[in-house]
Amino acid sequence: MTIGHDIATWLARPGVAFLARLALVSPFLVSGVLKALDFSGAVAEVRGLVGLEPAGLLAALVIATQLGGSVLLIAGGRLAWIGAVLLAGFTAMATLLAHSFWTKSGIEAAQDLTTFFEHVGLIGGFLLVAILGAQRLRPA
Repeated sequence: MTIGHDIATWLARPGVAFLARLALVSPFLVSGVLKALDFSGAVAEVRGLVGLEPAGLLAALVIATQLGGSVLLIAGGRLAWIGAVLLAGFTAMATLLAHSFWTKSGIEAAQDLTTFFEHVGLIGGFLLVAILGAQRLRPA
């Protein structure tokens, strides 16, 4: 046996893909639940971040996207790619709005730069899930 074969065997074990999907969506699942439990706080967050109205409707859309996308991805199957695309799009928009390092200076710019690119990594992970899921749906 080779190390590559051992790793491939481990990755193919039951539950590993589920745990990977759960880990990928965990920040969005937790955030969506917390926002749903404190809707007025979610509305204040939306209002403070983007200043758009109706902030209540936008907060509800954020919650629906975070929870719906997470559930679709965790469940796996034929619709997982939709959840991945939803969360990738949400993350891209939220990252541009919340972590605009190019408008800041000093330590604040450095912190937002790091967070910005961490979120870019999440977007890449979601897009990879969507690409692989869409490939499985194509006829051979």
